[in-house]
Amino acid sequence: MGLFALFRRKPHERAGFELYGTAVAAARQPWFFATLGVPDTLDGRFDLVGLHVALLIRRLHRDPDRRGPALAQAVFDAMFADMDLNLREMGVGDLVVGKRVKRMWEAFHGRAQAYEAAIAAGDAAAMAAALRRNVWRAEDAGPPPAAALALAGYALAAAAALEGQGMPALLAGEAHFPPAGAVADAA
Repeated sequence: MGLFALFRRKPHERAGFELYGTAVAAARQPWFFATLGVPDTLDGRFDLVGLHVALLIRRLHRDPDRRGPALAQAVFDAMFADMDLNLREMGVGDLVVGKRVKRMWEAFHGRAQAYEAAIAAGDAAAMAAALRRNVWRAEDAGPPPAAALALAGYALAAAAALEGQGMPALLAGEAHFPPAGAVADAA
């Protein structure tokens, strides 16, 4: 490997960061916090970003284009590069950052699997239960409250909207999530 290979960008790196930025912007919509009561904390924000990134990665992995998985990896890499940077900016020590990022990765992976199963089954109740458990940290197994059902409806609509977006746009770093609250208002 030559010296210049060390400075070469990875394939899809720019598009991955742009798609990640789109997911972050979608996750910051006030409806999630003001209307649904998602905790406006580090954990609450991480869970909403994770939900949007999981939806993007799911979409990319399902595309028949062989570049889909590589772009999905670029989105994932962008997310965890950002998490690492944010922890460092918050003053978390260098010796602890790696462990915290690993725990975040494990949490993201578990959530993404739960969301994938619910979306694949078209099961809004299972999605609401997973969101209630992860976003609101609810321990009891009671029926999901209206906020969790509304977020589940949004997530299912967002997954469907992403399915309809072509790979050329995604490769260019362009994705569109539905406006938060519009799905609930239409129901």
